Amino acid sequence: MPHSLVLNLIPQSPIYPEFLTGRHLHALFLTLISSVDKTLGNYLHQSNADKAFTLSPLQIQRQHKHHHTLQFGHQKPIPAGTPCWWRISLLDDTLFSKLTPLWLNLNPKHPWHLGSADLYITSILGTPQSMQPWANACTYTQLYEQASDRDRTLSFTLTTPVSFRQGEYDTILPVKECVFNSLLGRWHKYSGIEFTNISFDSIYPSFVKIQTEVISNYNSKFIGCIGEISYRILGDVEPIVIKQINALADFALYTVVGRKTTMGMGMVRRLSTIDSRSSNMKNHGRS
Repeated sequence: MPHSLVLNLIPQSPIYPEFLTGRHLHALFLTLISSVDKTLGNYLHQSNADKAFTLSPLQIQRQHKHHHTLQFGHQKPIPAGTPCWWRISLLDDTLFSKLTPLWLNLNPKHPWHLGSADLYITSILGTPQSMQPWANACTYTQLYEQASDRDRTLSFTLTTPVSFRQGEYDTILPVKECVFNSLLGRWHKYSGIEFTNISFDSIYPSFVKIQTEVISNYNSKFIGCIGEISYRILGDVEPIVIKQINALADFALYTVVGRKTTMGMGMVRRLSTIDSRSSNMKNHGRS
């Protein structure tokens, strides 16, 4: 089953921007794994295969309830004592079970290192929270069974830069083929539930508000888009296909989409109908 875990952290000394890159957070995750299973940590470090986890950039706690973008670049150090959070998603039970000793024996006074800074993990959230939309857990069977076979609106917030590989090159446009094939590929790899006759031909964009972002903390520049996009399922579509598409849209919370997902990129979350309507009304009001 997929898990979306939110780790609450307190830095004991400033975290400087050069240590807030995806590469350093990826190394911190491998350190967490190696602390309970060194063999698994080494395997994940050396493997180039599609990995069963995703990571977010480190976030500073915010006061307002709903935020549809995440901070993916830091120009200033995060001061010591600043409450932060970090999302880790795990796509299979094997990886989650390997890390169970870490969750059960969490020592809030044990320092973890991010660059030159020491961090304390004060708590881990793994179930839905009113103030934290990224914490959740659900079996693949539940994701499918709970998916609507009538809802034709699919709204997403692209909270960190999204980019897709097409052949030898990247594309930043979240066209339906890129978004839903990315979701479908990981669904088939980890869920054990195959969608044999699914088609995305009936999906069309109905609202788009995106912008390009350039991240320069990789070996080469990473270009992606953030913002919001809504799709509609149009025409005469069988309820089972609508259900499958909705299951994939709900799955986005855990798997995210596109490239560099273990480095904080591609974080996509489905918006509720209320959130989507509210956001669209605000955007129309600005125009």
